[in-house]
Amino acid sequence: MANAQKHTLNPENWIDLYADYLFNYAITRVDSHDLAKDLVQETFFSGIKGKDNFRGQASERTWLVSILKRKIIDQYRKINSAKGQKEVRMNFYDDGERKGRWIEERAPTNWGNEADKKIENAELKTTLEKCIANLPEKHKMVFLLKTVQNFETEEICNELDISASNLWVIVHRARLQLRKCLEENWFKN
Repeated sequence: MANAQKHTLNPENWIDLYADYLFNYAITRVDSHDLAKDLVQETFFSGIKGKDNFRGQASERTWLVSILKRKIIDQYRKINSAKGQKEVRMNFYDDGERKGRWIEERAPTNWGNEADKKIENAELKTTLEKCIANLPEKHKMVFLLKTVQNFETEEICNELDISASNLWVIVHRARLQLRKCLEENWFKN
């Protein structure tokens, strides 16, 4: 690793090289064209402001995506705090071997390739997107960050200032709501 490539920044080319990629990345996570454009613009601005902190260990695009991820999380945090929603923290098991772990143990496993094949169906995809859009804002945010975007539990908890057990309660409730929505809008048709 002594000869590892040191990447450099070239901000004058960012719009041509990365704007579309970053916009597509953002739009799938915030579901608003205007907000996605704003987040990309903020990403470029933060990149220029923080270019002295760039160590060259990652490519420009990777570095910009990491900035954009933070902007998206900050946006969700702002939405969450603006609504003034209080966290409900519950311990379902106060002691013993199962203390605080029941939700993680009951979390559904990956659905595998069969689900990927079914999701390719445009009607199912549309129904699923509508069901996700109808989730309460906090449920939608946590579900997308954990399940769709594959952020680590610890990272989400730190960013949203919630406990791991609270995160899993929210993910569990979101999955139950999605299941009910899909049963009512897809499977009964």
